[in-house]
Amino acid sequence: MADHNTLLEKLDNLVARFEEVSTLITDPSVIADQKRYVKLTKEYKELGDLMNARKEYVQCLATLDEAKQILMTETDAEMKEMAREEALICEKRIPEIEEQIKLLLIPADPQDDRNAILEIRAGTGGDEAAIFAGDLFRMYAKYCESKGWRMEVSSFTEGAAGGYKEIICSISGEKVYGTMKYESGVHRVQRVPATETQGRVHTSAASVAVLPEAEPFDVEINEGEIKWDTFRSGGAGGQNVNKVESGVRLRYNWRNPNTGVTEEILIECTETRDQPKNKERALARLRTFIYDREHQKYIDDIASRRKTMVSTGDRSAKIRTYNYPQGRITDHRINYTIYNLASFMDGNIQDCIDHLIVAENAERLKESEL
Repeated sequence: MADHNTLLEKLDNLVARFEEVSTLITDPSVIADQKRYVKLTKEYKELGDLMNARKEYVQCLATLDEAKQILMTETDAEMKEMAREEALICEKRIPEIEEQIKLLLIPADPQDDRNAILEIRAGTGGDEAAIFAGDLFRMYAKYCESKGWRMEVSSFTEGAAGGYKEIICSISGEKVYGTMKYESGVHRVQRVPATETQGRVHTSAASVAVLPEAEPFDVEINEGEIKWDTFRSGGAGGQNVNKVESGVRLRYNWRNPNTGVTEEILIECTETRDQPKNKERALARLRTFIYDREHQKYIDDIASRRKTMVSTGDRSAKIRTYNYPQGRITDHRINYTIYNLASFMDGNIQDCIDHLIVAENAERLKESEL
């Protein structure tokens, strides 16, 4: 029963806050402060879910008490049978609601609802690494399509034998970052490259970085200090490409608040033929880059507390191996192995992500000691 009481205490402490937030989000001065309003409506939704769970929990506990009371005092057989059924239903449901409440009580990663910037870079392995980076890009493009998300490429450098040395794109949709963040890290491939004449298996790698896209009010950028250049974007684009300076390049001096060092950030965007659109995307990437760097300290803090770091921390860590001769995928963070590589490379990666989410939730429950 002690567990019930501590959970109820935690929930009871939140009732006043829920009522306060309900009032605040109707206050015109709060609505006028966009940043605060967005934060409070999110909190209102999260607290609302907890209040609904609390209501059911309290009801279940009361019904169970009542049923036990009837079983002890009632003589009527039919009434006792009904009470016994009620008690069984509640006894099964109570631990389920407790688990649900515990997960709801863990503060969600505030980044999870955001869109994301996806960066894929060929690592060791020369031409074959670039081909593999291209394979990963296609895998994510198909996955995004299956989720109904929108993917837009902002820049890329092609590999000499195909694929990409580097490709950067933005993904927008529902809870994109919260789902895609598990893909950050080094992906390793073992296969006979198309460029290999002896038929030997090579190991190559590509790194994937998934960054939460920054909102305009998340970071302060002095737009007057951005130096812009335009240039003619190369690549397949027919007649138009060489005549119109649609590619944009931005340079910005940024002082890192964590280190105090000023560094120059350089970003290029060549994807569309529309220069204002390219400027917009370059700005979005600048905001995300700065936001990501400013948040690195927050991410490191979480990582230092966690043992296995399912979704945060070291981007240089090897997270997954794609073994073509065996048709095998292994995710090293959770010892997840499956033998359906062709389907996986076709974008069917949800099962692996689901396992990573479960592992992370278990980790966060342990961390919060609920």
